[in-house]
Amino acid sequence: MKDKEILNSNEDYAIKENISPAVIKRLPRYFRYLRILMREGKTRISSAELSKRMNITASQIRQDLNCFGGFGQQGYGYNVSYLYARICELLGVGAGLQAVIIGAGNLGRALAKNEMFEKRGVDVVAIFDNNPELVGQKVNEIPIIHIDEFERYAATHTIDMAVLTLPKEYALEMAQRIADTDISGIWNFTSQELDSVEGDIIVENVHLGDSLMTLNYLIANKDK
Repeated sequence: MKDKEILNSNEDYAIKENISPAVIKRLPRYFRYLRILMREGKTRISSAELSKRMNITASQIRQDLNCFGGFGQQGYGYNVSYLYARICELLGVGAGLQAVIIGAGNLGRALAKNEMFEKRGVDVVAIFDNNPELVGQKVNEIPIIHIDEFERYAATHTIDMAVLTLPKEYALEMAQRIADTDISGIWNFTSQELDSVEGDIIVENVHLGDSLMTLNYLIANKDK
């Protein structure tokens, strides 16, 4: 009899159309929790047990995963390593994605040193800046190149995303330069919204200040 714990990794699965942004934003949480489960040596888990760990309902977990084919077996639950592999595939981990960072200031250099890129399958290959004192240096073995070389570099290298960490007043202009290349996405750490950028480019705006203010609110109103 086929071991129920071994699921066919070559099995086809269908991704539903028009998946909500909320479901997509939860995928990285599944990635993190499943990685923890694998470190613990867990081989399978039910939606009920996973819901307790993630603090979302078991029904929501089943609905989320059903958007991508389900991945589970009734009465058994989910094979942890199989589900982790599928989530990795959906999130592009292992797809060999490459990124550049625009802005070699404190935030840009900190991101270049951060292990999150490597752990999520993204290779940062270059940093761009207009400061001649920084050009030619390396951060975590990543070369800093003058921003004037950006288009030439983008035309001769396969770049999937650009990480914006430059001052906000230059964000729109730089984002349009990026959109005019073959780069697919922008991870925007400036406080400038990039909704007006023209072209077929995906933008993910990150507002660190908003997250801080949310925490401020929760602390200020904790005992009210």
